[in-house]
Amino acid sequence: MNNMCTATYRLHDDHADFHKKAQSIAIGMTVGSWTELPQAQREAMQKHLGEVIKVEVHESEGLVAGERYADITIGYPDINFSRDIPALLVTVFGKISMDGRIKLMRLGFSDNFLRAFPGPKFGLTGVRDLLGVQDRPLLMSIFKSVIGLNANELREQFIRQALGGVDLIKDDEILFENKLTPIEKRVEVCMKAAEQARQETGKKLLYAANLTGPTSRLKQQAERAIGAGANALLFNVLSYGYDVLHELSSDPDINVPIMAHPALAGALYPSPHYGISASVVLGQLMRLAGADLVLFPSPYGSVTMPKEENMAITEQLLTSELPVRTSMPVPSAGIHPGLVPMILRDFGKDVIVNAGGGIHGHPMGTEAGGRAFLQAIEAAGRSIPLAQYATDHPELKAALDLWGGER
Repeated sequence: MNNMCTATYRLHDDHADFHKKAQSIAIGMTVGSWTELPQAQREAMQKHLGEVIKVEVHESEGLVAGERYADITIGYPDINFSRDIPALLVTVFGKISMDGRIKLMRLGFSDNFLRAFPGPKFGLTGVRDLLGVQDRPLLMSIFKSVIGLNANELREQFIRQALGGVDLIKDDEILFENKLTPIEKRVEVCMKAAEQARQETGKKLLYAANLTGPTSRLKQQAERAIGAGANALLFNVLSYGYDVLHELSSDPDINVPIMAHPALAGALYPSPHYGISASVVLGQLMRLAGADLVLFPSPYGSVTMPKEENMAITEQLLTSELPVRTSMPVPSAGIHPGLVPMILRDFGKDVIVNAGGGIHGHPMGTEAGGRAFLQAIEAAGRSIPLAQYATDHPELKAALDLWGGER
């Protein structure tokens, strides 16, 4: 179906005729009405009419009341909408999103629609190339408790993280433009600290500065950050919209990786009956709009997401079905060194191990926190039990003693 984009919905209803409902969606979300139209007008409107692709009804005897549902796939002709994500979302889920228990589960894209999206500028392989690390998961740490810090205090926190050997450091998503650490000053101070750490550790490092402010000034802010030496950007995509990410990632002057934060995603995906699935919100659309790295809640830590949803996001970030570069998955929240073998087991090596408190809260200090994670990554990559590896690595042992080991 190269002339159509598709949307798959999950509808919960104890009594509905799902086949009739599918026809209602296909007509109502495209031409509006059909049977009332004269024959000549029908012929003229045919190319705009939505098409019912599939209806799968689930009503086994084991389902309790309120759990009868159907997965319905509708095709939407490309001629109906412009080639941008806002137009697609309004077309396939605008008014229907308010019509009872209906959730958008998957999107399918026509070749014509996809041609408007170059996707991630760097992607998974490009980020690895920038860092010169190909054979293991990457390690990222997060600034914490940054509100109210001045540039010197921020630098001190940065250097401790960098000396621990992490590959990436990102701003906290709530660090906005402020008088104490404006983005140019913040980047300048942190990149000097990164170079100082590199001379000691021999490791390259990406620092993702949080890109914030009015939408009309985002490009200017990005250029200011890059001019000051920024080699990555963090972006709260959902508060601005996917099209803003697309504009930034497609801009030739913004020549650094963009990391997508999932803030506000919880307003969209958690309900089984309403909203948009996590694999669409944080998988398909983030990658299509150009995110090089995508954060999402891990299945293990403090802000959990069901594991099957994690895997669905990761599949969309890495699948070859989209003809753009793959995005690096970043499961986040509540990660400590003892969870590293699980992360590698579930996500493989093409993943970023992302830690906040698991680094800063290490009993031997922030630098030791980074080393403990690297030791856990080394052990897991060599299939050595963490407890065994910890006997000769005090940083890992201290982390396991505090947070526990493999589950």
